[in-house]
Order: sequence, then structure tokens, then C-alpha cells
Amino acid sequence: MRAQLFSKVRGRGEPLILLHGLFGSSDNLSRVAKELSEEYETHSLDLRNHGESFHSEEMNYALMALDIISYMDNNKIKSAIFLGHSMGGKVAMAMALKYPERVINLIVADIAPVNYKAHHQEIIRALCSVNFDIQNTRREVDKKLAETISDLGIRQFLLKNLYMSEDQKISWKMNIKGISENYVNIQAGMSVDTTFTKPVLFIAGGLSDYIKPEYKNITLRLFPKAQMKVIADTSHWLHAEKPRIFVNICLRFLQ
Repeated sequence: MRAQLFSKVRGRGEPLILLHGLFGSSDNLSRVAKELSEEYETHSLDLRNHGESFHSEEMNYALMALDIISYMDNNKIKSAIFLGHSMGGKVAMAMALKYPERVINLIVADIAPVNYKAHHQEIIRALCSVNFDIQNTRREVDKKLAETISDLGIRQFLLKNLYMSEDQKISWKMNIKGISENYVNIQAGMSVDTTFTKPVLFIAGGLSDYIKPEYKNITLRLFPKAQMKVIADTSHWLHAEKPRIFVNICLRFLQ
């Protein structure tokens, strides 16, 4: 049997699957899931090599889509609405293009179906630099990360991945080695030989550069019914910065 993804399920109604971004977990979209669970049965997943889910040496969008198919089959979900942020948005797009019959609607938060230049090397180096035999408290880990990452917000986001292992040592929940070795697959864009013809909503952060005007043509080629909303004065973390506005945009699109 295929290893199953960890999930947090809330609410009742039509199933809505939420997918987090790189270095994240199901907790990152918890406020959005909580609000949407008033209308839908929300399934917040930890993707492979993240959170409470299994670790693997292999990681690409085809495999991550298959992980979700397995989760849906195991939970008797015939089809679902998908909401994905960043890397999770790419997983959701891969689902829609490969398994369109399993996707009712698609919401993609601040990511496009394109290949992105590598821009996480500094974070990966910082995470790999932590030696838990030496940095054995949260404060010491933060101090070590600060040698490379000056942004406190990014460090606090990464520190959410700390947990106490069975031998009473702190460690990373996520599989840094697996993520690092497969990073080129995470950068990758979507295949252009198929289309998803159902409605798709892209939500962009007004201060983010993840969705650029030059990505419009390839996006519409893959998702001809795509529409776009921009949340002003928000960065890549638009769902955390303005959750109420983000949720309202999602609900208007779905209803």
C-alpha cells in the first residue's frame, strides 16, 4: 500500500483540499482551512518530505499528485476543490492537468505554472548548517540560522519545523536532504501538452513577483478559464497577511 499523507480534516460538505508551500506544513493554511470549513469539508495535507508526512528520496509533481490520488482514494473522495499556495499550487495544477476528473475547481495562491530560477539556496544552506548536537535548543537553532538568514519572519516560519525526536533531541520534521536533492524538480513548470478547462482562480500578492505579466500566455494555454485577483499590499504570504480578504475572494469564486 502507498504511504499516506498526514492530514487535518475539518467541517462538513463538499471536500476542499489545501496544499502548503515549500518548507511548510498543513499548519500554514490553518486559519484559511478553519474559515472555509464553515462551508466545506477541508483536508489540510502535509506533502511528502514535509510536516508529519513520510520522507522520500524522490520528489516531483507527478509523484506528489499520485500521493494525493492515493489519499483521495483511501478517504473515498471522488473529486475535490483544490487550493494550493506556492509549491502546493503547483501540485494542485499538476493534479488538474493530469487528473482533471478528480478536480472540481482550482485556486492557486501566488505561483504560476512556469519554471522558476533557483532562489532558495540560502535557506537550504542555512537549514543544512544546523548541527543538532551543538544547536540543541530552539534559541540556539535560531541563532545559527540568523548567521545566514537575517529576516526574522522567515526564520520563525522555518522554526515551526522543529520537533522533539524519540531520543529527546530536537530535529527538523521536514526531509532537508530529500528537498535539497530534488530542488530542480520543485522549480519545474507544468507540461504544456494538456489543458484544464474548468474555472481556475489565481490570487497574487500585490507586492510579490511570483506571478509576472509574461506568464499570462502559458497560464491561459494550460488553464483557458483562468481568472486573476490581486490582493494589494501583500507579499508571497498573502493568505497569512490578509486572511479575511483571501478567504472572501475564495468564497466568491466558489459560490
